[in-house]
Amino acid sequence: MALPALLLFSLSAAENGEVARGFDHFYNLEFDEALAVFRGLVKAYPESADHRNHVAQTILYRHMLKTGALETELVTGGNAFLRRDKMNPSPEEQKSFDEAINAALNLTGIQLSRNPYDKEALYAQGIAYGLRSNYNFLVRRAWIESLRDASQCRKLHFRITELDPKFTEARLTQGVYDYVVGSLPWTYRMLGFVAGFRGDKARGIRTVEEVYRHNGRNQADAGVLLATVYRRERQPAKAVPLLEALLRKYPRNYLLWFELAQMHSDLGDKAKALAAVEEVERRKRAGTPGYANLREEKILYYRATIQFWYGDLDEALANFRKVAARADQLDPNTGVSAWMRLGQTYDLKGSRERAIEAYRRAIEYAPGSYRAEESRRYLREPYRRRMEAGR
Repeated sequence: MALPALLLFSLSAAENGEVARGFDHFYNLEFDEALAVFRGLVKAYPESADHRNHVAQTILYRHMLKTGALETELVTGGNAFLRRDKMNPSPEEQKSFDEAINAALNLTGIQLSRNPYDKEALYAQGIAYGLRSNYNFLVRRAWIESLRDASQCRKLHFRITELDPKFTEARLTQGVYDYVVGSLPWTYRMLGFVAGFRGDKARGIRTVEEVYRHNGRNQADAGVLLATVYRRERQPAKAVPLLEALLRKYPRNYLLWFELAQMHSDLGDKAKALAAVEEVERRKRAGTPGYANLREEKILYYRATIQFWYGDLDEALANFRKVAARADQLDPNTGVSAWMRLGQTYDLKGSRERAIEAYRRAIEYAPGSYRAEESRRYLREPYRRRMEAGR
């Protein structure tokens, strides 16, 4: 699982019992089941802000999975997440998200009016602002509002560590914002200066690493985030053991297998990269829980991508053609990427007319996406191979 705009990891507080069961579903991409658990907890404990936050984050991440927004090419260089097409959840989803966040903010506001030093209330309120920051950026495309909420989240969690330096979980958001703001292009970072923080990539990574080593309630979040950061920073060797550990805990999360395949590809190990994709295929064919709804074309897309980067152009071409033929049945990110990759493969094989047609199909498929933006560039000038494996 990868990152959205300012915070692409789950702001969770994993606990025992029903909350743990809900988050087991959550991290295994079973968002409908997770949502049912969390809504049951809201009904049972109506005064709990935490459960409202759990509902909101599950609604957001379910839609992100549906649109292909939980995948690492959104964060691997170029700040593609800043150029991503707007997400369009249903009015019912938007209403449910807003109601959950507003309830969490109201409940924590009441708690903090009684005791402004209530660390759990500060933590939950920071989570609510962090989730709304994500939503404002990804759904509403409201950058200023998103940054304002992100800043408020950071301030609240910084307040916690002032009160209690041992409250390590609250440092995770601080590390995330340090890293993300420190990674933004200059024009976006200027907005961060206005909001009061400049960001520091190196410090952000160190902070997230410390949270992960702490083995607290948000260790899984820190692990997912670190794997994404290491890939973006071209340190895939550090990401592999993290992903393997996460897969032992969440074996039904097929995206972790795809992430592992990409890490091995980045490391130059084609055999291990393809083996990871083949493991996903094996689990799907065996009817392994969690893999039934994964489309075969999605698996084929990852295999074709590895073949593409390793120069197996005939195999890549055949597979991309199969994926593109059913692009309308895939998530938007995979569909538009398949058409663009097909065009690039044709360009590498010298079939310029077919390449142009594929790029046009990519633009038609998702005109506002960053893949469409790339495809427009390749309409003007043929794609040429970059001298690297991986994505």
